[in-house]
Amino acid sequence: MTLLIDKFNYSHLKRKTIEGKRHYLDGNGQAVPSVTTILSHGKDMTAINNWKKRVGNAEAQRIVTESANLGTITHKHLECYIEGTERPAGNNLIYKQAKELSDVIIEQGMKEVEQVWAIEQGLCFPGLYAGTADMVCQYKGKGAIGDFKTSRQIKKREWIEDYFVQCAAYALAHNEVYGTDINTGLIFIVSHSGKYQEFVVEQSEFKHYTDIWLNKVEQYYNATK
Repeated sequence: MTLLIDKFNYSHLKRKTIEGKRHYLDGNGQAVPSVTTILSHGKDMTAINNWKKRVGNAEAQRIVTESANLGTITHKHLECYIEGTERPAGNNLIYKQAKELSDVIIEQGMKEVEQVWAIEQGLCFPGLYAGTADMVCQYKGKGAIGDFKTSRQIKKREWIEDYFVQCAAYALAHNEVYGTDINTGLIFIVSHSGKYQEFVVEQSEFKHYTDIWLNKVEQYYNATK
């Protein structure tokens, strides 16, 4: 059984690195910055840099690499579940933990997802930006952008505003190219200890994050002229 349905004729976006920053080629062959490139532009890195100093560069790199590997394999489990294909097999600790964490999201988060239109889908607002959305879906009867996250700790809502802004960015691009009216963002988070959190942004709150995103796009282009 698969949740994935063929609803839109999605196109594949090619990636391009420019001065160390991720870009994509839009439908006209123009290189546009990725959503993460725009979000990271001018971002205050003080807290992250202080953390690296506190734990040491080697330990910080170990934690980042381990977390990234766990997140990647957890995402793969979720993609396979959505596609109705065999999920990754593996006996090492990371693979076992990824299976457990993905099961938490499947059991607690995916139950309200009625259809999935795309996974790991490149979305582009022509001439402005592009990025890859974890999931485009129908959630409680409405179109939505979904994002899967693994985390070392429980998150407070105010800590993850960038996640909401990302959802707004992908929704705007999808609406522009595919004529939809997506204004819901879903963030499914599972901590490394197995604690599940779900955040939904919609209506006026979603519009708020849409406005934040458009301001960031404007600031990026003004700064990089």
